[in-house]
Amino acid sequence: MTLRQMAIAVLVMCAIVVGSNILVQYPINRWLTWGAITYPIAFLVADVLNRRFGPGAARRVAVFGFVAAIVVSFWVATPRIAVASGLAFLCAQLLDIHVFDRLREQRWWRAPLIAGVAGATLDTFIFFSVAFAGTQVPWVTLLFGDLAIKLFINATMLAPFRAFMWNLARPALAQDGAQPAIVRPGGRGA
Repeated sequence: MTLRQMAIAVLVMCAIVVGSNILVQYPINRWLTWGAITYPIAFLVADVLNRRFGPGAARRVAVFGFVAAIVVSFWVATPRIAVASGLAFLCAQLLDIHVFDRLREQRWWRAPLIAGVAGATLDTFIFFSVAFAGTQVPWVTLLFGDLAIKLFINATMLAPFRAFMWNLARPALAQDGAQPAIVRPGGRGA
């Protein structure tokens, strides 16, 4: 992964997280916030990076994205939301990357779907419990509403993931250009 690719990936992650931190403060109704609609895109980005550059690069982007997003989030959201978001983001992204990597040898859709479900579930429970527990916000209903939407959007992210697999997310070639950098048995993996 080049420095330019890394910078772009970190900026994209940061934009998703910061945008979602702003949007989570605005409920659509009693069980859903705007942040639930934007945040699942972070898992698509992580999965594409994992597919293209491997889990190490995806983890680096998650860590740098975490640092950048938490710093910016302190300016655009409440400190409690910034901390909750940072903790939830980092834990969920690392889980998503790990699960994706473990399942990448299976059918193309299993790794992004299962990793996204695991990551979104962990993220939602950590975020809402840290950000809103003990407040007047009806966080339990928001948690379940947001989770339902995140899981639905995660499933719809399979189509863009598949499109990226054909184009941007082909594994990066090794230095000699002969072998993919990520070689997995079976060859049909994510």
